[in-house]
Amino acid sequence: MQPHRIRYWLTAKPDERFSEKARDICETYKHAPARDRQGERTLSVDEMTGIQALERAAPDRPMEPGKPVRREFEYIRHGTQTLMAAFDVATGKVTASVRASRTEQDYTQFLNEMIQARPETQRWHIVADNLNTHLSESVVRLVARVSAMDEESLGEKGKSGVLASLKTRERFLRDPGHKVVFHFTPLHASWLNQVEIWFSILVKKVIRRGNFLSQQDLKAKILDFIQYFNATMAKVFRWTYKGTPLVT
Repeated sequence: MQPHRIRYWLTAKPDERFSEKARDICETYKHAPARDRQGERTLSVDEMTGIQALERAAPDRPMEPGKPVRREFEYIRHGTQTLMAAFDVATGKVTASVRASRTEQDYTQFLNEMIQARPETQRWHIVADNLNTHLSESVVRLVARVSAMDEESLGEKGKSGVLASLKTRERFLRDPGHKVVFHFTPLHASWLNQVEIWFSILVKKVIRRGNFLSQQDLKAKILDFIQYFNATMAKVFRWTYKGTPLVT
C-alpha cells in the first residue's frame, strides 16, 4: 500500500493526428532560425491564467547558516492577472501582455499588436494549443485582414464557409499560404509548446517566491522581469523530442 501516491486512471481520447501534428511542430522549430534570417518570425504563444497577487501577512525572515528563509503561511489575496506571452523560437526573447481577462478579444488584440509592431515581417508562424479562443472567429478575421483577403468570403459563424465550425477554422488558420500561419499542438499535448518552458522560468524566478501588494504590483514585476530576461537571459531552447535533438 502506498497512500502517498496517486495515479490518474481516466485517459483522454488520443489525437488521431498526433504524429502528424507533433512532426509539424518540431519541423517548425527546426526551420525557425533559417526563417528568421528570411524575415519570418516563429512564435510560441500561450496564456498563463489566474496568476494570484498574494501579499504575505508578515515579512520573510532571511536565511541564516543552517536555516532556510522563513515565511509566514498567511497571505492577503489581491485578485488575479492573466499573462499572454509569445516566445520567439529563433531568438529566445519574449513579448508579453498582462491583462485582467483572457477572452477571444484579448487574444486577438495581443496577436494584432505584435503583428502591427513588426510590419516588415514577411510571414508569421505561430505555435498554439487548441483552446477555443485560439480558433475563434476574431482570429480568423485577423488572419484574413493581414493576408489581404476579403472577409465577406469567410461565411457565417456556425453556418457556412470558413467560419462554419472549429474544424473549418483550424483548417483555414493552418493554411501555409497565409501571412499568418498557425501550427496547433495535438490534443492534450501543450507540452510541445516552447513557451510552457519559459512559463516555468517565470514561476521560479518571480511568482513562486513573490510578494505582491496589488494586481498592478504583480503586473509590474512580471513585465520588469521580462525586460530583464530579454536583455540578459534570453536564449534559444535546445529542443529535443523523445530524447533526440533535432538535426539542423
